[in-house]
Amino acid sequence: MAEDVSDAPAGFAKEQLKSLIERIERLEEEKKAIADDIKDVFAEAKANGFDVKALRSILKIRKEDADDRKEHEAIVDLYCQALGIFV
Repeated sequence: MAEDVSDAPAGFAKEQLKSLIERIERLEEEKKAIADDIKDVFAEAKANGFDVKALRSILKIRKEDADDRKEHEAIVDLYCQALGIFV
């Protein structure tokens, strides 16, 4: 059975738990700050006439493995040709 926190040596588990929680809270705050910064960059791009949806597509493409992306594009092209949709 799992050791009860109260059975842990001299509050070690309690302090470790508190430390972990505080680290997670700090990271969550940093994550929110970064998300806000990204939102601001997209707003700036939009204000300068860029298409935000296109930018998001480019970001997605850049994250993909080149070979996987080429394979996916080849399949999409094949399907489009089969359906008479010319890309």
